[in-house]
Amino acid sequence: MPARADEQLLRELYDEYGGALFGYALRLTGGDRGWAQDVVQEVLLRAWQHPRVLDGRPVRGWLHTVARNLVIDQWRARHVRPEVAFAEPPERGVADGTDEAVQSWLVANAMRQLSPAHRQVLVECYYLGRSVPEAAERLGVPPGTVKSRLHYGLRALRLALEETGVI
Repeated sequence: MPARADEQLLRELYDEYGGALFGYALRLTGGDRGWAQDVVQEVLLRAWQHPRVLDGRPVRGWLHTVARNLVIDQWRARHVRPEVAFAEPPERGVADGTDEAVQSWLVANAMRQLSPAHRQVLVECYYLGRSVPEAAERLGVPPGTVKSRLHYGLRALRLALEETGVI
């Protein structure tokens, strides 16, 4: 078929059956106008690709049958393979405890580099949750000494972590 005849056939099909076909497709798609327009376009494309199918058949019936089959096929495809929404990738990876284990190991390694007095005060106050007076009583030193050792112990810990590249 020459290009002119193809265009003419498509135009005639759309002019004569487009409105009724769109209304039919709109009902089949539950009122989804975009989907109905896509169905009409696909039906007319198939009619244009296979013009001989229309010879000797009721055109309207063929167009509506193709529309119905397309809607059923598309509905089935959507329900067999539902659309998958991909989640945003996590910023820190999967929470499997690996990060916490590595952090604990790095802090423990840095704590080993501290003097025993600084390490004792940090363990009493930060790991065991004791107050300065409680830590002073347990260690047998004045509260001022505990405060001083906390200050210098934290500075030394920070320096040790910086040397290993953690901070």
